[in-house]
Amino acid sequence: MRSTSNPAFRNLPRSSAGYGQYGQYGQYGPNVGFEQPPGAGYGMPQQMAGAGDRPMTVDDVVIKTGLSLATALVTGVLTAIWAQSQAEARAMGPVLGVLFAGMLVGTVLAMVMIFRQKPSGPMTLLYSAAEGVLLGAITGVFEMIYHGIALQAILGTFGVFIAMLVVYKTGAVKVTPKLTRWIIGATSGAVILMFANLLLSLFGVNMGLRSGGAIAIIFSLVVIGIAAFNFLLDFDMADRMIREGMPAKWAWFAAFGLMTTLVWLYLEILRLLSYLQND
Repeated sequence: MRSTSNPAFRNLPRSSAGYGQYGQYGQYGPNVGFEQPPGAGYGMPQQMAGAGDRPMTVDDVVIKTGLSLATALVTGVLTAIWAQSQAEARAMGPVLGVLFAGMLVGTVLAMVMIFRQKPSGPMTLLYSAAEGVLLGAITGVFEMIYHGIALQAILGTFGVFIAMLVVYKTGAVKVTPKLTRWIIGATSGAVILMFANLLLSLFGVNMGLRSGGAIAIIFSLVVIGIAAFNFLLDFDMADRMIREGMPAKWAWFAAFGLMTTLVWLYLEILRLLSYLQND
């Protein structure tokens, strides 16, 4: 499979069928959305998946991603309401405890799923719940300081997601090897800068990337753009998983990969909105 900056989609096992079993796959190209090649049918993928399974479809990805998002939203909203009440009461200790618990559980589950490279519905939903708790705790505090910022961040995140899905399905931006390398490089560079900024801040060095000033706003805009383009790679990888006829259970892995990008994008949009309201 093509490389991707999302670690969830790296080193996925290839199907025994491969692209070659679809015959003239090349004429359809990689950018026709989540569609099966005309005439491909389910014959070969069913043989690959085995008698006890069926090949992964678009509906599988949509349903599993929807369930993951719903789980994150429920835990996120409940946690945000609680965190906001705690923040208003100046009881930040419990909020920080819940925040770090959600971050720890989410990180551990993400690492397990990434290194196991095996789909798991329960683990994906548990990861989504943990990320919902993390985002909810952060959002509750931000909402107490900047009223209405949560709804703006949610709408902004889904707006970017839908926009990039339309861009992908219409082929307005084609996922080529060159673009893939550019996105991976940009993502790596952004992550390195964020970690460097975090480490230097521990020693009192301010790079200005998270200070709320003009540099911070520009950096957040750049990171949001990079996260948005990562959706193209996520969509393309899910598309290829469908085309290779991977078993339906792998839709949970596609949902997990999309969730990791959504979480990153939401946090960056929330941060940017807080900068803008400080001006």
